[in-house]
Amino acid sequence: MSGQPDIVIIGSGVGGATVAAGLAATGAEILILEAGGHIEDRPENRDQRAIFQRGHFRPDETWYEADGTGFNPGNYYNVGGNSKFYGAVLTRYRREDFAEMQHLDGVSPAWPIAYEELEPWYGLAEELYQVRGALGEDPTEPVHSKPYGLKPVADEPAISKVRMRLKAKGVHPFSLPLGVDIERWLAKGKTPWDAHPNSFDGKMDAETTALAAALKHDNVKLQTGSRVTRLVSGPDGRIVAVHYVSNGEAAVLKPKLVILSAGAVQSAVLLLRSANDSNPTGLANRSDQVGRNFMNHNSTAVIAMSPWFRNDSVYQKTFGFNDFYLSDGEGGPPLGNVQLLGRISGTILKGAMPSVPEWLLNRVTAHSIDFYAMSEDLPSPESRIMVDGDRIVLKWVRSNWEAHERLVAKLKQVLRSAGFPLVVSRAFDKRTPSH
Repeated sequence: MSGQPDIVIIGSGVGGATVAAGLAATGAEILILEAGGHIEDRPENRDQRAIFQRGHFRPDETWYEADGTGFNPGNYYNVGGNSKFYGAVLTRYRREDFAEMQHLDGVSPAWPIAYEELEPWYGLAEELYQVRGALGEDPTEPVHSKPYGLKPVADEPAISKVRMRLKAKGVHPFSLPLGVDIERWLAKGKTPWDAHPNSFDGKMDAETTALAAALKHDNVKLQTGSRVTRLVSGPDGRIVAVHYVSNGEAAVLKPKLVILSAGAVQSAVLLLRSANDSNPTGLANRSDQVGRNFMNHNSTAVIAMSPWFRNDSVYQKTFGFNDFYLSDGEGGPPLGNVQLLGRISGTILKGAMPSVPEWLLNRVTAHSIDFYAMSEDLPSPESRIMVDGDRIVLKWVRSNWEAHERLVAKLKQVLRSAGFPLVVSRAFDKRTPSH
């Protein structure tokens, strides 16, 4: 790429990679700056002790609570961003999500656009990310102008039985829309894909789909190991320079357009750290809203166990249900979404329960099935991302928590009625800012 690029895209995750794919055919000279590198094809990628017990892929980074307490965030820096580790669920927002919605703890404001405006673009994104899915199973599913192009990932026999049990109890399980070529994934190793890194193994992440499509064009380039440190604005407020560090050396670019897609936290951090005399509280922040209204979802792992149930599945994560998504099922406020987690083994569980012998955890997980309950938290200006010198400060004030607790209680009730007498749960906290 000779001279200065026309466009600099900061971040190669789902946002940056997808917009690069969309702009590639314009012929503009596009440079994507990525702080991390490629995830290599290594044994640790499928080694559950390395991933969940030793934290092999956890970032060497500390964020801070408002009171100064440090914590290690689950925020990854690599080509493809957090999508390299995601559960590959690529679901559309429901039509109702775009309108104002009354929750138990307050109001989720309306979007300035409607579902119908995005609908054609959802279809294009599903093609780009090669989504496997099925229509007609979920009553909350909005209108699709065209069906999914690929069939859903099949339930394994044990999971199919649970789906049937739930249907018999009046629940509406639906096939999760997944970006996974299951044959390719299993050919590399008999593991789930949820929370496991992907190195072109069959998971459709930002690198393997959108970025790959963008880089087919000679006018698009990717530069790894390049962490952007500051944006400089001109008198009219437009960005005129991008400062970054690559291989220990500082460099500056002066593109015509900058697209900031470094993730919910780091995008806000970069704007705040780019304060200048004209913008003393950070760029684009005269409203004092940059970093505010941080939303992380209320989420809980729910494990159902029965001595009469044998779970011999490998990947498990093929269905969910939204019976309590738009209401509590009885005309009350919305509670949230339920979906299967990737199969939890004793090896994985030991990462959260280090004092329990792994052989005992394997015996338990052989008779269990694992779900993920997820509820909306509400925008609050007091839930915010701040910077304190070199520190990133994340103040997350939980909201709508009672609704989430009701969702977990509903899920436990459904699972007990479906033949699982023992159901336990564990909530996630801000160390998992993946939603």
